[in-house]
Amino acid sequence: MRDARACSVRAKGCVLACYNIMIPYLCPELPAAQQAALHSLVKAPLVYTSVALRNWQAFKKLGVAGVYAPGSYHTTFRLNPEVDIGGYRSAQTPDEPILLQMYRSPCKPGLSEHEQNKAGRAELLATSFATFEHHIRDQLARTLGPGGFDPADDIQAITVNRWPHGYAREYNPLFDPEVPAAQQPHVIGRARFGRIAIANSDAGGLAYTDSAIDQASRAVHELLQG
Repeated sequence: MRDARACSVRAKGCVLACYNIMIPYLCPELPAAQQAALHSLVKAPLVYTSVALRNWQAFKKLGVAGVYAPGSYHTTFRLNPEVDIGGYRSAQTPDEPILLQMYRSPCKPGLSEHEQNKAGRAELLATSFATFEHHIRDQLARTLGPGGFDPADDIQAITVNRWPHGYAREYNPLFDPEVPAAQQPHVIGRARFGRIAIANSDAGGLAYTDSAIDQASRAVHELLQG
C-alpha cells in the first residue's frame, strides 16, 4: 500500500489546469475582477445515455439513423456510427444488436444561459435513474413505435452518464454582450498570477480538446518567458 502522507514540492512556477470556476476558491488573493470573470465560467451540464438494442429493425423500417427532437427529454438520439477497428466489427444488418446514443442538456427556459446551467445541474443531481429510464422508454416507444419498436423487448440495457460540469462556457450571442477579445471573461480569468499560469479548455472559451492543448501551451510559454 502506498504511503498516503502529505508532501510538498518547490518550483519556480506552476500551471493550474482545473475547472476555472474553482480557481477563486484555490487562490482567494486574485484581483476581484479576475475572480468575477472566473466565477462566470459556468459549465453546461450534459447527459450521455447509451441504450443497448436487441436490433435496429425499427430504424430500418422508418428510414432513419437518428432523430432530432427539440423539447423532448433527450433532444437528440442516433445509432452508433459504423466503425470497424482491428478485430472489432460494428453492426452490419438491422438484425444485429447495436448501441443507441441519446443526449440531454438539462436547463430551465426563461433564465439566462448560465443560470439555466446551474438549474440544470441541480436537476441532474436530483434525478433518479428510474426517472431517466421512464423517459427513455417513453420517448423511444413514441418515436419508433410506428416502426415496430417495443421497449420491453428491444431495450436490453441502459447506461446514463451524467456530467454535472460538462462543457466549458462558450460565447453565446443570444446572452453575452459583444466585447473585444481582451474583455471576454475567459481571457480576463486566465491572466497569469505571480508564478501561477492558468490553463484548461475553460481558459480558451471552447469545450474541446484542442482548446485544452492550446491553453496548456500558452500557460507553459508564459512561465518560460519569466
